[in-house]
Amino acid sequence: MSDTATKAKPVTILQAINSAIADAMAADDKVVVLGEDVADPEDGGVVGVTKGLSTRFGDERVRSTPIAEQAIVGAAIGASLVGYKPVAEIMLMNFTTVAMDMIVNHAAKLRFMSGGQTHVPIVIRTMTGTGFSSGGQHCDYLEAWFAHTAGMKVVAPSNPADAYGLMRAAIDDPDPVLYIENLPAYWTPGEAPEPGHVVPLGKAKVVKEGSDVTIVSYSRVLGEVLGAVEAMEAAGVSAEIIDLRTISPWDKEAVFASVAKTGRCLITHEAVTQFGVGAEIAATLQSEFFGKLKVPVARLGAPYAPVPFSKPLEDAFAPTAARIAEAAIALTK
Repeated sequence: MSDTATKAKPVTILQAINSAIADAMAADDKVVVLGEDVADPEDGGVVGVTKGLSTRFGDERVRSTPIAEQAIVGAAIGASLVGYKPVAEIMLMNFTTVAMDMIVNHAAKLRFMSGGQTHVPIVIRTMTGTGFSSGGQHCDYLEAWFAHTAGMKVVAPSNPADAYGLMRAAIDDPDPVLYIENLPAYWTPGEAPEPGHVVPLGKAKVVKEGSDVTIVSYSRVLGEVLGAVEAMEAAGVSAEIIDLRTISPWDKEAVFASVAKTGRCLITHEAVTQFGVGAEIAATLQSEFFGKLKVPVARLGAPYAPVPFSKPLEDAFAPTAARIAEAAIALTK
């Protein structure tokens, strides 16, 4: 049989996350799922990420909850303290604001406050992202809040294989992990991951090698970066593209190695530019490579405003391939 015939059928990010949770639940009966509408009578969540899990593993391990984000995270923390590995869904990232006390003051701090005697191995799944005119209370990227919180890890996959591998790593991690899913990217197809595939937390991936400029991104915007390659190459610019995958802790070694080679860096993300993840990376690079950079590190994110409901304004809000190509090319002039 030919390689083409035996090659696994591509899967979407949504399917990869579902498979990762299912495989983790099959491997360890301490893995449980809870959140609003996550069970099959409610169709496995608003877009069906957990569809089929309650039928397969039972209502004791996959529980739909009331609309009470603080209670969802609180229950997950409590379960983790007695040996479970909860995967808690907060339907939309903006709704993490309701549970900030539980996330920041309890999940992230209990290991420190117990002198290392207590771990909180929970995964908080949440989705966000522009593209469906969902308005300012449903689309924010708030990863900088959580990356700023000691005791939290933050991940954001851009493709199905990484979505699977990061979820498996997050479930097995002894500390709380915020797992960010992008709504428009759920149906992005890609190579099917091998069962048990794990992407170590804190390890970035060089998606494309280049010599003129380093572009650092993650989540859906990584796809926009790849979409900018043709325009950059037409302008004679060779870009090295890094997918962070883990936002906190970010892979300094991989980014440093690339910037040492190119002497230029553009960081781009869907979150607002001001006070964003790009600011932290830029500040670190400016300090590490002071006097060695060919140009100052550049950032490209969203404007300092709520996400617009208006479709034309929303389209202009987040970085696009054209804007990324323009910014990268400008760094080489």
